[in-house]
Amino acid sequence: MVPAPAFLWDGPEGAALTVALAHGAGAPMDSPFMAFFAHGLGARGHRVARFEFPYMTERRASGTRRPPDRAPKLIACWRAVIKELGARNLVIGGKSLGGRIASLVADGTGVRGLLCLGFPFHAPSRSAGARIDHLAALATPTLIVQGDRDSLGARADVRDYALSAAVGLHWLADGDHGFKPRKASGRTERENWEEGLEAAAGFLEGLGDAVS
Repeated sequence: MVPAPAFLWDGPEGAALTVALAHGAGAPMDSPFMAFFAHGLGARGHRVARFEFPYMTERRASGTRRPPDRAPKLIACWRAVIKELGARNLVIGGKSLGGRIASLVADGTGVRGLLCLGFPFHAPSRSAGARIDHLAALATPTLIVQGDRDSLGARADVRDYALSAAVGLHWLADGDHGFKPRKASGRTERENWEEGLEAAAGFLEGLGDAVS
C-alpha cells in the first residue's frame, strides 16, 4: 500500500474545489511550470495541492536522478491522494505523466473533474503507439491544455483521435510540451502559460458552479 504523500498547498482553505496536481516525469512539484499553475489557480480562489510520486520524493532525498515508478505504483499513489483529500469536490490532474496517470483513475474514483497540462498522447517517436484507449470512454469532465506542436500530441495528431465528448481541448499557439512557442511565432512562453491558466481557471469555475 502506498501512503498519501506530503502536499504543497496554495489557495484558500474552504474553497469550493480542491485541485490536486502531480508533476511530469522529469521535474518536481516545485518546478517553475508547476508553481506558476498552482499559484495562479490558488490566487483565483481554488485550493491547490501539489504532491510528488515516490520516485521523485526519493530523488529529492538522495539527489540521484531515477526513472518514474511503474504505472501500478503511480496509480496507487494517486488513489492514496484521492482518499486523503476526498473525491467529492476534488479535481485531479497535472503535468504530462501526472495528468495521464490521473486520467487512468478518474472515472473509478468519483472525482469532480480532470485537468491535464500537456497530455502525453503518444511517445515522442510514436513507436509505442497512442495512449488513448481509455480517453474514448472517459466520463469525468476533462480539460486538456495542449501546445499546438507538442511532440507527444500535436494538434495535427490529436484531431484524428476518438476522444470522449467529456474531453475538452484548449490549444496553445505554437506551444511545445511545456507550452513554449518558437520565437518566430510572435508568442512568448509566458503568454502561453497565462492563456493556459485562464483556460484552466474557466474550466474549474464551471465545475464550481455545478458544485454550488
